[in-house]
Amino acid sequence: MNTPQADPLIGRLVDGRYRVRARIARGGMATVYVATDMRLERRIALKVMHAHLSDDSAFQSRFIQEARAAARLADPHVVNVFDQGQDGELAYLVMEYLPGITLRELMREQKRLTVAQTITIMDAILSGLAAAHAAGIVHRDVKPENVLLAEDGRIKIGDFGLARATTANTATGAQLLGTIAYLAPELVTRGTADARSDIYALGIMLYEMLVGEQPYQGEQPMQIAFQHATEQVPRPSARNAGVPDQLDELVLWATAKSPDDRPMDAKEMLTRLREIEREIGVAPVPTATEASSRAYDSGSVTKILPGTAVLPAADDDAEEGADNATRLRRRTARRRSTGAALLTLVLLLAVLAGAAGWWFGSGPGSLIAVPSVAGMSYEDAAAAVEAEGLVPERAERSSIDVDQGLVIESAPGEAERVEKDSTVSLVVSTGPARHDLPALRGKSADEVRSILAANRVNVSDDVEEYFDDLEKGLVLNVRVTPRDQGEPHGCADGCQVFEDDTALIQLSLGAVPDVTGKPLDEAVRTLEDVKLEVADERPSDWSESVAKGSVIAQSSERPGGGAWRPGDTVTLTVSRGPQPLPIPDVKGKSVRDAVSTLKDAGFEVQPTIEDVEIPLGGKYWDIYKVCSYAPTDTAPRGTTITLTPGIFC
Repeated sequence: MNTPQADPLIGRLVDGRYRVRARIARGGMATVYVATDMRLERRIALKVMHAHLSDDSAFQSRFIQEARAAARLADPHVVNVFDQGQDGELAYLVMEYLPGITLRELMREQKRLTVAQTITIMDAILSGLAAAHAAGIVHRDVKPENVLLAEDGRIKIGDFGLARATTANTATGAQLLGTIAYLAPELVTRGTADARSDIYALGIMLYEMLVGEQPYQGEQPMQIAFQHATEQVPRPSARNAGVPDQLDELVLWATAKSPDDRPMDAKEMLTRLREIEREIGVAPVPTATEASSRAYDSGSVTKILPGTAVLPAADDDAEEGADNATRLRRRTARRRSTGAALLTLVLLLAVLAGAAGWWFGSGPGSLIAVPSVAGMSYEDAAAAVEAEGLVPERAERSSIDVDQGLVIESAPGEAERVEKDSTVSLVVSTGPARHDLPALRGKSADEVRSILAANRVNVSDDVEEYFDDLEKGLVLNVRVTPRDQGEPHGCADGCQVFEDDTALIQLSLGAVPDVTGKPLDEAVRTLEDVKLEVADERPSDWSESVAKGSVIAQSSERPGGGAWRPGDTVTLTVSRGPQPLPIPDVKGKSVRDAVSTLKDAGFEVQPTIEDVEIPLGGKYWDIYKVCSYAPTDTAPRGTTITLTPGIFC
């Protein structure tokens, strides 16, 4: 079996003042030791930042911020911070040393707490947090691990390592470090926190103390975070019938999804808790003011928590009738039992120390969290990755959401833990991808929409329609507007586009109806049925081929040029019928000459004698003369002129 490596700090004199005695805890940022202040000759807790973080200015600043935040809080329920400093590569805090256990350890041992225990602990925590909130400080990491239950009965909240001023309440990416089981919904959805986020964590703790387990369970942290953001914390009484209605309501109030529906701060929640204490007749048990005169086995926090009191053992030496031999045997048995228990404890601690050494030395605890780099330039992202002891590697990918030259994501992703010197791929945006589209004219609208969607081009909800010789319903053209609002361009015969461009489809309505030769009323109805207007002014003209009142012609070009569109106005030319011609004067001429003259003028001729038609071209044509004819002035071409011939006129 390998012997765990000894901690090099144990026995060291830090900053010429603090002698390190033993390691008592290790966290994500720092290790806590029990030490002796040689100047004041008192026992203190020394919190030392991990070596690999001591060169990081951001972590140093956060470490110092913890000292300043906690040092401003003079409250009996907040762990005191005495000093802060730097000794070579060591950054440290000097804090009040409180032998005892954490609330997490008490709940692990006892599972569900009694109502009296819960009220005692919650009253103290709220008192400490009320002082912090009054000072403008948000704890941001309220959880049972940070509630200390001292051996002398004091209850204090500590570890303000995540504390922030309430005016600087934004947390994103890697800054969102609160324990997931106590994470307020606004930290999951928006990354922001204020005093009401502490209240939410207190509500979850209150539920856990009363029920014995957390309200949300899941195999992955994101499953729990999703439940925080979407589900309502159930009433504790649903799992523990002994919980009063008032505490049910306090849990629901503190864990409301909207911060506006929660207590404004710890003081408001404490005020309500103390009203509940009076209503149900349970008051918090006063904590002890002096430590026991015995050594570390003098007791634990359970001595002051109702429902778990430990009664002192009977004094065997005082038993009436016990002789010296009996008392000696009893003392020997007790010492033998105590020695075996101590040996077991030493072996257990050795195993735990070995396991802790493996965890933080070569196990998962030694891994490095990948920093948040999304949205940075490659140079800044590479510097951030290198600062964590990792190796950046550039990769590229098109993106319509991230500007060209900025990092889209990393692989492994943000907050994933990897070994030191691991390669982290930084995926840099090359901007929207470019695509070549085929000719789109003549395709159906659905087919064109599919082509555009496949190339991640946005399709406008609007559709333009034009009259064209192309079949109705087919695409005439697609007008593409670049995503940077550049000049639009057509894509009827194919074109080049970028993802996230916007396309407007132009459809054919078929050809403009041809209404020439149709009666005017029918022509107007036909054009209006396809949403074309007809001009009120309608010119007219003579026509040999189109009947009077019908359409001779319609305007062939759209006013202003371009293709015809619904709503455009069409001008119709209406027929006045054949144009009238002057009738030659043939009176007195022979029938033959008259017929020839009239036919040459475009008329038909029919001679009659006493209303009896005579055949044309007979022998009488040269003898008879035209006595009269009708009509005599004008008539349309092709009109039959009636001649009245005679010998004597």
